[in-house]
Amino acid sequence: MTEINDDIVKLLDEEGQEHSFVVLNIIEVKENKYAIMIPVEDELSELDEQEAIVFRIDENDGEQMLTVVEEGEEWEAVAEAWEEMSRIDEDDEEYDEEADGEDEEYDEEEDGEDEE
Repeated sequence: MTEINDDIVKLLDEEGQEHSFVVLNIIEVKENKYAIMIPVEDELSELDEQEAIVFRIDENDGEQMLTVVEEGEEWEAVAEAWEEMSRIDEDDEEYDEEADGEDEEYDEEEDGEDEE
């Protein structure tokens, strides 16, 4: 799965209240960039219980603005892309673990040959 970065972003909501988020990933989908983040207060809870929030990164007069992406086709496209990336990360981890396991089995076979 995607590793959590140490990137903390502080955002002001419409009422002027500050909220801190951990950036999980920034991805590009259909020529738009999206930030996948979780609220800092959720960071301490179980990974499976965390609710990621999708923000579209918009440029306006050279300034970046974040817009929450809620339900709909855009959210589905981003969620699907992120899920696919997560699957690729998991496959890479499984491949690495399998490769490590193969090395251990190979070493054991070599040790067995040496004893004869």
